Amino acid sequence: MPTHRRTPIRVIIAALLAAAFGALTVGPADAASYRFWGFYQLTDGAWAFAQKGADQTVPKDGSVDGWRYAVSDPSAPRFPRAVLTFDEICGATPAEDGKKRVGVVVDFGRAADSADNATPPEPKATCAVLAPDATSAEALKAAGDLRVEKGLVCAVAGYPATGCGGEVGTVSKPAEEPDASVTIPAPGAAGAAGEAASPTTAAPEAQAPATPAASSSGMSTAAYVIAGIALLALIVFLVIRARRAAAARHDT
Repeated sequence: MPTHRRTPIRVIIAALLAAAFGALTVGPADAASYRFWGFYQLTDGAWAFAQKGADQTVPKDGSVDGWRYAVSDPSAPRFPRAVLTFDEICGATPAEDGKKRVGVVVDFGRAADSADNATPPEPKATCAVLAPDATSAEALKAAGDLRVEKGLVCAVAGYPATGCGGEVGTVSKPAEEPDASVTIPAPGAAGAAGEAASPTTAAPEAQAPATPAASSSGMSTAAYVIAGIALLALIVFLVIRARRAAAARHDT
């Protein structure tokens, strides 16, 4: 009659801990990269990843929206490369009864961010005067005509001419380079000679997105659950072994 050997509990615990460690050490380098328009909001003087889509976000009077075209993955977003305050953008635009003013910063990115290394338009800022219930998508129209597919902003002011949020198989070395600070002229801030406003804060100082990528978050949660189960099993094993040792001493 064949005998079945039990797998020692310490082997099971080791396997669970190994699985948890493997899941926890999977980094964001495995995340896919996409070429798309990212939507951000100015929060406490820094860019933050928007919590909702532009067509579901109703900005308040005095707020600032930011848009950036770039190659990135959700764990390492590319923020607009400059920060302008509401006063800098809309200070020269008078308030209107029954309307709200929303600052809009549009950064078309670098040539390295484009699919064909094309030179993008210069970044710009504009003050959108809108109805109180207007969305961020409507505010963005102040920067130029939009190309939208299935609720996703594909092009702003005709850029890019083609494509819409496609996955990038291999990110080029220039596209991986850190962003450099740029100057975005504030609307109405230019003098008679066309002198632009002073340079603004660079995007690398902006805060990280409030929500991480779903795949990374789910993987980390699963890893912690596995680690918790393994730890509990280890405690049970130690308690049982201590009781057996005590019983053996009592019998002798």
